[in-house]
Amino acid sequence: MLRPHPLKLDVAVVGTGTVGSASALFLARQGHRVTLYEKVVEPGTAGAGIMLQPTGMAVLRQLGLEQQVVSQGDRIDRLWVQTAQTAGGRKIMELEYEQLQKGLFGVGLHRGVLFKALYDAARTEAGVTLRTGLDIEDLHTFKDGSQGAIERGTRTVHGKHDLVVVANGARSSLRDDTAFVKSVERYEWGALWAIVPDLENRFTGRLFQTVRGTRRLIGLLPTGHGPEGGPRQVSFFYSLRGDQLDAFPTWDFEKWKAEVLADVPESAPVLEQLGSHESLLFSHYHDVVMWPWNTERVVYLGDAAHAMSPQLGQGCNLALLDAWFFAQALKGATSVADALFRYSRERRWHLSWYQFITRALTPFFQSDLTWLGPLRDYGMSQVVKVPWVRKQMVAAMAGVSRGPFMDLLKLPD
Repeated sequence: MLRPHPLKLDVAVVGTGTVGSASALFLARQGHRVTLYEKVVEPGTAGAGIMLQPTGMAVLRQLGLEQQVVSQGDRIDRLWVQTAQTAGGRKIMELEYEQLQKGLFGVGLHRGVLFKALYDAARTEAGVTLRTGLDIEDLHTFKDGSQGAIERGTRTVHGKHDLVVVANGARSSLRDDTAFVKSVERYEWGALWAIVPDLENRFTGRLFQTVRGTRRLIGLLPTGHGPEGGPRQVSFFYSLRGDQLDAFPTWDFEKWKAEVLADVPESAPVLEQLGSHESLLFSHYHDVVMWPWNTERVVYLGDAAHAMSPQLGQGCNLALLDAWFFAQALKGATSVADALFRYSRERRWHLSWYQFITRALTPFFQSDLTWLGPLRDYGMSQVVKVPWVRKQMVAAMAGVSRGPFMDLLKLPD
């Protein structure tokens, strides 16, 4: 029996973020024709510090970009969580990557570094056509089932594609084209953040988090060099309810800094570089639930499919894994629909597990459920002493957990 020829498809990818550019690269290298749509005319490299986990590094390795990206970041060997100095400064937990596997580590990274590496590679990749300045707000289905991309405002239909990859983030309007049950909600809590130079190299080797109850979470993440180089940097995060954002500019800024300093004396070099309220930006979080993550001609990847709180630091890593798993599902497939449903099946357990534990953990760190604070401070400090539990927690941090009684996720070779 002759083996069927692999599909050669005309693919639209909507969005040039992590999962969009990574998907465009994988698909073009499989021989597909890819049109990459981006609403911004000249996408920039702004963004907060992020955590690149072993999972994300494994996917970047497949794309030939791992060394380029990792070399611009800061190696992270452990997560450290403690109570605020004003609440005793007691260690709650310390998780080290090597408690799971020798040589394992994470990377603190400026989001723009990852974006630039993937975007530059995608826009110069043979087989990828980049179309910027097109805000795709809807999809059009032709009589033969192929898909067109409808531009916002003009309602112009672009292309006639065999497949559409929706990769334009948690606020995507393209989920409206599905008939599946789905939920898109904004978390009540978000975070103020800033990235500043770490001129004295004080912040190395660990993601440092300080908590006071469930209403105050302050983080310091070594972030490496910016997308254009320059000195090493550190990212500062401060938990804030979204409904307090409008009031924040009216707060006494020096008093606020003094309160942060009292809770986290280690933050002094950062606070010295924050001159006003405008020194900080704010990030909202979304919780997106879909199932499956596809129709017969459309697949949803990254935050468009499963946005969640960044509490576990998995956002860009889950997105990179999505791109790789989808490319594997499409490789050698004889129908688009079969490949898309195969993708949803293969990603279901891993993604559902991370959505579950993220929802379960987030209220312990960012919520008005104040009774959870003492439970977290005592409970986590005790259970982390149990070797099996600690290993499960490190596996979750590294991005390879599929549940406490499941084998670890197999990473790309």
